[in-house]
Amino acid sequence: MQMFDNEDDFGFDDGSFDPEAYNREQARIHSLPVFKKAVELAEITKAICDSIDPEKDQLEMRDAMLSNAYMLSAKVAGAEGGDLYTLRMENAVIIKIHARELLAQTSLCKIDELADEHYLQLLRDEINQFRMLFIEWVNGFDKSNDIRDNWGLFY
Repeated sequence: MQMFDNEDDFGFDDGSFDPEAYNREQARIHSLPVFKKAVELAEITKAICDSIDPEKDQLEMRDAMLSNAYMLSAKVAGAEGGDLYTLRMENAVIIKIHARELLAQTSLCKIDELADEHYLQLLRDEINQFRMLFIEWVNGFDKSNDIRDNWGLFY
């Protein structure tokens, strides 16, 4: 029994892909202030995590922090690509959760003396700047561009 028809490719028409349009869209997303700040947060988080002594990192904070930091830009891109209000809001909620977890993790790193307090404060300050950009970005979502999904959220 053949599960997939290679001829059909699930209705995807290879001829309709416009690489120039794709590149323009990627450039647009990457130029968003909230996306740029998310990338910056990932870079700062990586630098902090690189300084954490693996022997002291009993709770594997390095992995958890990096996971949270890297999720931010990915979900911004996902929200922009989805375009529908509900999809954008779902991604926004996920971004908020990961940003708040990253913020909480800076406190644990400070308490457990895993990283330099000044660098942790820098990350905290940058997360706050991200939060302000995030609020502005979310306020720009078009509520009228949506298809209700029958889950009852965001209405």
